Amino acid sequence: MPKISVCMAVYNGEKYILEQIESILGQLSADDELIVSDDGSTDLTLEKIRSCGDSRIRMIANELDKGYSGNFEHAIRHATGEVIFLSDQDDVWLAGRVQKMLAALERCDMVVCNAQFTDDVLTPLDTTLFSLRGGGQGFWKNLFKSRYLGACMAFKRSILRKALPFPGNRKLCPHDLWLTLVAELYYRVELIEEPLILYRRHGANVSSGGSASTNSFFKKMQFRAYCLLKVLGRA
Repeated sequence: MPKISVCMAVYNGEKYILEQIESILGQLSADDELIVSDDGSTDLTLEKIRSCGDSRIRMIANELDKGYSGNFEHAIRHATGEVIFLSDQDDVWLAGRVQKMLAALERCDMVVCNAQFTDDVLTPLDTTLFSLRGGGQGFWKNLFKSRYLGACMAFKRSILRKALPFPGNRKLCPHDLWLTLVAELYYRVELIEEPLILYRRHGANVSSGGSASTNSFFKKMQFRAYCLLKVLGRA
């Protein structure tokens, strides 16, 4: 079995962090790791993580740009596993997620699972990631409209040869869109239609991944032009 690195970016996530960590650690082996990169939390997030007392957890302070994309890149740079999972701080991984995604990675380089959207107490909503975004593979399709979420991704370390460093303008090219485009253009991607995480939506989400875009047409074109230029530059 390949070593797994779960990369979690955290910031003031005390309310849900322990539930998420518990759902992750129960699916990891003794040789795997959970890397938690903190973006300067001022609540009890770090204390709660330390209370887990699990040697597989590595806590580090973000030394890159503030914000979730820089924080995720920082966590990924510290990963030592051959397979990398990304994790938000407030979701819940469903049983069997790791094994099902590892099985898919035997055939591809990145796998993206579906996600069941829930409210703050994990009551399922009438929405999944793929039903909201019209899930589908393909570079141009995802450049036009991003269909994947970082929290639903797992990928082989080999992708990092082209993915790192992330583009400098993180507002125009957030981490999950960047990884999507790199994987779709240069590697093999597979989707799992089954929801394998509970994607919690609440008033304090750090990212807006489960919300419809409010960007203007001009802003959307900026996004696409910038991302296209950067990803073609990794050829």
